Amino acid sequence: INKIAVSDSFRKLSMRSYKLVIGSWTMLVTTGRALQLGLFFRQKSSHGFMTSRNKFISLKSKSSHVLATVSEIPADITEAELPTNEDDELVRIRHSSAHVMGMAVQRLFPDAQVTTGPWIENGFYYDFYRSSGEQFSINDLKAIKKEMEKIIKKNFEIRKETIDRAEAERRIKEIGESFKLEILQSIPKDEDITIYHIGDEWWDLCAGPHVESTGQIKAKALDLSSVSAAYWRGDESRQALQRIYGTAWKEAWQLKEHKRRLEEAKKRDHRTLGKKLDLFSIQDDAGGGLVFWHPKGSKVRGLIEDTWKEAHIKAGYELLYTPHVANLNLWKTSGHYDFYRDGMFDQMDVEDEQYQLKPMNCPFHCLMYKDKLHSYRDLPIRWAELGTVYRYERSGTLHGLFRVRGFTQDDAHIFCTSDQLENEIIGVLDLTQNILSQFGFNKYDIMLSTRPEKSVGSDQIWEDATNALVGALHRKGWDDYTIDQGGGSFYGPKIDIKIRDAIGRKWQCSTIQCDFNLPERFDLTYVDADQSRELRPIMLHRAIFGSIERFFGILTESTAGDFPLWLAPTQLRLLPVTDAAQHFCQKVAARALDVGIRVEIDPGKERLAKQIRNGWDQRIPLMAVVGEREMQSGELAVRARARGELGSVPVDDLFTAILQARSIDDIPTFRLDHEENEGGVDFQQQQQQHE
Repeated sequence: INKIAVSDSFRKLSMRSYKLVIGSWTMLVTTGRALQLGLFFRQKSSHGFMTSRNKFISLKSKSSHVLATVSEIPADITEAELPTNEDDELVRIRHSSAHVMGMAVQRLFPDAQVTTGPWIENGFYYDFYRSSGEQFSINDLKAIKKEMEKIIKKNFEIRKETIDRAEAERRIKEIGESFKLEILQSIPKDEDITIYHIGDEWWDLCAGPHVESTGQIKAKALDLSSVSAAYWRGDESRQALQRIYGTAWKEAWQLKEHKRRLEEAKKRDHRTLGKKLDLFSIQDDAGGGLVFWHPKGSKVRGLIEDTWKEAHIKAGYELLYTPHVANLNLWKTSGHYDFYRDGMFDQMDVEDEQYQLKPMNCPFHCLMYKDKLHSYRDLPIRWAELGTVYRYERSGTLHGLFRVRGFTQDDAHIFCTSDQLENEIIGVLDLTQNILSQFGFNKYDIMLSTRPEKSVGSDQIWEDATNALVGALHRKGWDDYTIDQGGGSFYGPKIDIKIRDAIGRKWQCSTIQCDFNLPERFDLTYVDADQSRELRPIMLHRAIFGSIERFFGILTESTAGDFPLWLAPTQLRLLPVTDAAQHFCQKVAARALDVGIRVEIDPGKERLAKQIRNGWDQRIPLMAVVGEREMQSGELAVRARARGELGSVPVDDLFTAILQARSIDDIPTFRLDHEENEGGVDFQQQQQQHE
């Protein structure tokens, strides 16, 4: 496994060079599999290199170690599936890594008290209180990581101990950990008190799970990432804490791939791209969490909404518009005021009555249903609304388009009978797949959440609804779903769908929820077939995007702002070479507007090379140079982003191709001639130079 075939060019390299860089080239391993791997190693004569013809080079020292672990690395690491917290072993590793970090911190900083340290998505964290008030620095993180490596190398046993409450209190007071004492007091009286020891040196209150020893954590698959501020129990009025985040994986290559994805995610940050591409902004003068849609972002949003509306109308939905405020009594009837009051804005007084900005759309749809008598023949009723809602979020939690205070839900509610329920769920699943796939999201993770301990509704209705969800998933062929036992809402079971973006991240977007609560609260009924009884309809809540804002952010990051041709705010940019070409460009742009193509004209104040560079940086899918030749022929010399020169084509033929295309790849290659355009500038040469 530690031998590689070397080409003649590499054999000719000097034996005495201190560094040899082998980029990305084919390595032949004894398994017979060819894979790509970049190596950097120091070359010295003592390494025993063999340079005679048709021989192998034996790589020793660090390069030998790298090759020895090649079999652990997927053939295509960028497409590798990273494990998630559904993997029990990974959860144990991450939870134990948090404890190892707690032990390391208290070794190095005796004034630090530990509070809570759970595993989270992609890693773990621990919150610390420092009586000295000193802040952890980047250098401190390096020291903590090194101390963790020492603890891992010692392979201390991680041991569980169950003790009574009095003994736990005695031990906590003995070491002066006041936060642990409060945690102990919050544990229900009927639950066991368990602590986990690392060797005989360190312990913490914990319910587990953990690995058996610190040696089962791979130091090279672990890293500490950052420090942030936190508050005890999440309460800003309580003690200020410091939260250290870390990540832990089963194998070192997984950590490397995780870091690569993080770097890629930084490049794709929708907040940066939103500003760079002039899509949207958050204006501080207006307040945090409120989105201002710029013209280009509004074009993309409009296309998203049009796609959503068209698909819903074809699927038998009727579109609604409802108010942005309502009397507070409505939210008391729906139960939102009791259950979600902390997430609602304060009320406003209107003529001695209190009104509330709406946090959700569903009570409005219930009122509309109740507005007239319904027969079983009327069902199912499918109502959909792009309804803007308002929710209070603390300023520290706001995050671009992902966490805002005003957002538009792609909300819909279906009122149906129990016999219709499964078919309606199938319809929602089909519609969800239809819409998401149009935006390039074709991979889904599906979770079915069942009845929690506290719930409303009879056993029979819960069983029927859960069976309908399961039956719909089976009929759809989506059998690879996970079950969150007891994870449903108090008012009904649900299906949640996560989409995967271009770099493998998972995003919760779509949801289908059965609701037995609101029909009861609003006294919604329909008359059965024999006209003798009034029955309760089943209400389905469902969303596909979740919210327009969040989905826009996800889509921007997944495409890195390089929207597909049909969705791009500008589909074609005209690049006039001379002032005389401006008039011709304006005529082309007017014709494009008539047929529904989004065209921009570059002001032409820059040299052509700069115009091309600007178009490239702004993710313009198609650009066309316009000079004297184009003005005379009525053709455009077209170049596609990421494909290169497409050739010259009559304007109308180009417009037809654009209207029929979904992506740049759908645009055909036209006549190629490589002649220089007016002004002596070769379009192909300029673009290649920029690239």
